[in-house]
Amino acid sequence: MAKTSRSIMIAKGLQRVLNVGLLLLAAIVVVFLVKETLHLAKVLFINNEESSSYLLIEGIVIYFLYFEFIALIVKYFESGYHFPLRYFIYIGITAIIRLIIVDHKNPIDTLIYAAAILVLVVTLYLANTDRLKRE
Repeated sequence: MAKTSRSIMIAKGLQRVLNVGLLLLAAIVVVFLVKETLHLAKVLFINNEESSSYLLIEGIVIYFLYFEFIALIVKYFESGYHFPLRYFIYIGITAIIRLIIVDHKNPIDTLIYAAAILVLVVTLYLANTDRLKRE
């Protein structure tokens, strides 16, 4: 009996450490979100070059990545300390889209990235079926 209560105490202590770490990570991501907002404003209003449209689109996709990470952390606390798989898939899809926007010189690489997005979309469909849904 004492061994079980000790295990529960250790698990609760580690859960608290994880929660504090995630809160610190969320604060860091919010700081980067603010920095990205300032960067987007700078690209949008100050730079008037041809390349600024790529910088703006890349910045917007990065902005969505920050939002998705914050949403993932929020969902973790709302769902009883559980990371939903589909949020990781959303982040993966957004990250690959950003990669396509940034590095689109090689058509074969772009095709491979598109295939990876297709695999992630199929995975998302499977993860959202009633059989695999946990929420």
